[in-house]
Amino acid sequence: MSRLRGCGTALVTPFTDQKHVDFSALAALVNWQIAEGIDFLVPCGSTGEAQTLNQTERERVVALVLEAAAGRVPVMAGATSNDTARAVAETRRMCRLGVDYILSATPYYNKPTQEGLCRHFMAVADAATVPVCLYNVPGRTAVDLKPEAALRLASHPNVLGIKEASGDLKQIMDILRERPAEFAVLSGDDWLAPAVITAGGDGLISVASNEVPGEMSALVRDLLSGDLEAAHRRHYRLLPLMDANFLETNPAPVKAALALMGRIRNVLRLPLMPATDATTASVAAALRSAGVEQVEG
Repeated sequence: MSRLRGCGTALVTPFTDQKHVDFSALAALVNWQIAEGIDFLVPCGSTGEAQTLNQTERERVVALVLEAAAGRVPVMAGATSNDTARAVAETRRMCRLGVDYILSATPYYNKPTQEGLCRHFMAVADAATVPVCLYNVPGRTAVDLKPEAALRLASHPNVLGIKEASGDLKQIMDILRERPAEFAVLSGDDWLAPAVITAGGDGLISVASNEVPGEMSALVRDLLSGDLEAAHRRHYRLLPLMDANFLETNPAPVKAALALMGRIRNVLRLPLMPATDATTASVAAALRSAGVEQVEG
């Protein structure tokens, strides 16, 4: 398999005021993302509030994204659980829907050892009929997939790469230094994408691209092509928005932003709450600084 490159969006899951999945808003988001030039789409990750969606909803969300994308860009579906058997079952269901890739995060809450992480991901990769992208996000899962384990998993023929959101550039560079040629390393943090890509990384799975897909895609293209002057200008203009997106737990700020842009309702499912007024004001200011039109505020 060829190495995955580019900018993908960790899609939000829009809800109605009654907290049902808003499939029409989701389809509109997919079409807008593709029109803006995004390289691939990632539904049912943490930004998509996947753990508050039941099995049927997750399948319907991914099926809708596949239908709306209609082969124009690849779809990487989240399939994560802290129970390996459930992660395997979810992976098989997503593969049957026809996704292009699986994104599977480190198991949360139960804090497995590195050996346990390797066995977990190997079970997922063995079950998948499409390539699997590992996802290391210790800030959410309380466990860190170390470079030695990631590189061990990189030898699995069905593991395509890693979304690295540890925030530890040295750790990411340790993976880059030793990785097989076909193993992709994608930044999982918007703000760190310039450092990761210039160090040899392949792209970004982005939160900010929910709001500015064209700009984030252009940023990644500039970085991959070596146009650092253009990349730096764009990055520092967008940095306030990247920061605002994490003033509260993701995706509360980005959903507030998309609501300000008139693209979704500002609705989340418990235990997450809509962003506070103060955070929403900061998000609105960051959108203005990024040149994004708002329908209110």
